Amino acid sequence: MHESETSESITKGSPEDKNTESDGKGKSSTSETSGKQKLCSWLNKNFKIEMTDGRVLIGVFLCTDRDGNVILGSCSEYLKPEDNGVIEEPRVLGLVMVPGRHIVSIHLDDITNCSGETM
Repeated sequence: MHESETSESITKGSPEDKNTESDGKGKSSTSETSGKQKLCSWLNKNFKIEMTDGRVLIGVFLCTDRDGNVILGSCSEYLKPEDNGVIEEPRVLGLVMVPGRHIVSIHLDDITNCSGETM
């Protein structure tokens, strides 16, 4: 799935969401429901997160919050390759909380799907 398809499905919602009721404030919960469905579909998938300092974290997506912080399980940290091209071994971190303000990009790191879906 491409980035344009992801944003389109979140904003339009699914056909089942057409019958959602208003939340009492005049707003429909259609996009909220489809957003939750998208997050649920990403649970327990491998994520690759690039951070502002150049590190890359790869782990299992467990949860997120309103501030965009992400919790990854079974996480490994990969440092930027050095100038001579030598790539160091990954450092095993385990369970990590990645602050949303330090996230540059998030990708599904699905081994079976090599399309490189971007969120």
